[in-house]
Amino acid sequence: MSGMKRTTEKNLMVFSGRAHPGLAEEVSEQLGSGLVPTSAYDFANGEIYVRFEESVRGSDAFVIQSHTSPINEWIMEQLIMVDALKRASAKRITVVLPFYGYARQDKKHRGREPISARLMADLFKTAGANRLICVDLHTSQIQGFFDGPVDHLMALPILSDYVREKYGDQQLAVVSPDAGRIKVAEQWSARLNNAPLAFIHKTRDIDRPNETVANRVVGEVAGRVCILVDDMIDTGGTITKAADALYAEGAAGVVIAATHAILSGPAVDRLKNCQASEVIVTNTLPISEDRKFDKLTELSIAPLISRAIREVFEDGSVTSLFEGRA
Repeated sequence: MSGMKRTTEKNLMVFSGRAHPGLAEEVSEQLGSGLVPTSAYDFANGEIYVRFEESVRGSDAFVIQSHTSPINEWIMEQLIMVDALKRASAKRITVVLPFYGYARQDKKHRGREPISARLMADLFKTAGANRLICVDLHTSQIQGFFDGPVDHLMALPILSDYVREKYGDQQLAVVSPDAGRIKVAEQWSARLNNAPLAFIHKTRDIDRPNETVANRVVGEVAGRVCILVDDMIDTGGTITKAADALYAEGAAGVVIAATHAILSGPAVDRLKNCQASEVIVTNTLPISEDRKFDKLTELSIAPLISRAIREVFEDGSVTSLFEGRA
């Protein structure tokens, strides 16, 4: 019999870009793996250099990077990291995206517009990614843009468990800030003892990004503490207008819950000054100390990401983390 046989052991290696190292460190600690030492710096003209300080040959590599501001820089860094891993003979490369940049541009509203969310998927595939792990994509169909496995994680269990523990003894209503996210609100309702649903009917001018008008509340919210749920808070305009609309309809209170705290521009001032009693987010994106405020609650997404990485590495089931609903 010719040839050679060798039984190899799988080697999990976790890598972090410079966008949100705190989250990556927390994930690696829970995995018990540690982060791979990496040299990364910018040349004078802004080009990025990356080199890993350990051999990655044959490894099962997980590259964590949140696409925070400056978003284009951190996307490019992650692409370069993937390319470096491919050229260093990593066996499998999984891109971990706590926040997927350009996810809002998932379709064409008018002619001559890009579908940037698809472009993002193509870039990672071309760079050498074999798999994506994402958290609360803006729309679920983005999973189909990547030609390979995509694990779509949901922050819902983390957020809803906190809400149920703190507000579960009160009369609740789950409110979607628009009709498009009513399916997510239904999942929230199921985890909050089938609390009634409502949504905000709003209009948006496609020529003016980040601006909406909350027209009216559809559903019964009077006398209830309304859990206003969304995937992201960017400038805070949509969510704070929705909170005002709920109070105008007689809501007893409003609690805002969202996965991604982008908090651009006037968001912090709007949230601090709005009538909502608490704003609950996760740490998929870094929040600097000067952007934090008294009624902001930040929950860690690291336990969810680390469990998903472990399931992928051990050829387990990511879907099992969500009771078969992922």
